[in-house]
Amino acid sequence: MKRGTFTHWVLFNVSSGSRELGEGVPADVVLPIGARQGTNSFGDVGYGGACPPPGDREHRYVFRLYALDSDLALEPGARKEQVLDAMQDHVLAEAQLTGKYKR
Repeated sequence: MKRGTFTHWVLFNVSSGSRELGEGVPADVVLPIGARQGTNSFGDVGYGGACPPPGDREHRYVFRLYALDSDLALEPGARKEQVLDAMQDHVLAEAQLTGKYKR
């Protein structure tokens, strides 16, 4: 049974000069590097880690990174759909990393 897409993290306006996100990124709406965090499917701001239900099948986790030609004029806490809408016509490149996790 397919249950749909669950968004674990929304992060936007990461500077092009950023080379990494350190371990333990705080759940602040604006990070010290200036990036903004949106609202995930848990209803929280920040990253909500991988945690498939016990006994469930292996889950796929897809991280997408987009290079944009400008910052997005969105308030911190924006939802994924708002970010995707604001990105229209601004995507220069994209990358994707897929991981799998099972309890």
